[in-house]
Amino acid sequence: MQRNATPYALTVALLLAMAVWLLWIGREPICTCGVIKLWHGETMSSENSQHLSDWYTPSHILHGLMFYAGLWLVARRVSVPWRLTIATFIEVAWEIVENSDAIIERYRAVTISLDYFGDSVVNSVADVVAMWVGFWLAGRLPLWASVAIVFLYEGITMWVIRDGLALNIIMLLYPLDLIRDWQAAG
Repeated sequence: MQRNATPYALTVALLLAMAVWLLWIGREPICTCGVIKLWHGETMSSENSQHLSDWYTPSHILHGLMFYAGLWLVARRVSVPWRLTIATFIEVAWEIVENSDAIIERYRAVTISLDYFGDSVVNSVADVVAMWVGFWLAGRLPLWASVAIVFLYEGITMWVIRDGLALNIIMLLYPLDLIRDWQAAG
């Protein structure tokens, strides 16, 4: 095996281990509707976070952009393939935590996501792949373009669905009635 193949093999192994774990804890493999859609655009739906992509896919692309930047700052002596492995470990850990009963209940208690019952396994796998896309983009785009993508994606998702990565983090950690009311009004 080539030296550079090791981090990529480990990266794929992390993705597969996450899928197995999510199945083991009882997450649905695919949408209970019985189909896998490329895109599901209704956020207030039991099918949200059940298909390959949805309005939350951009936030996972942003994870990749931010992981690339953060790892460049703190681990730039580590090769890019190994940084991707580290980023995948973080994303996989988040997908596992996000799909725990405690976090699902937290989302349902403090946000307007009353129909959220966790991601399907196919959605979680696609979320990690979306992070890979963001990581890949960050390695090829100039810094200003990566920053522009962050603001563009956040702006579009806030405008269209009244949600996004920043609002998700705020509402999960420190829920504000002002934000919840604004989201519910949309």
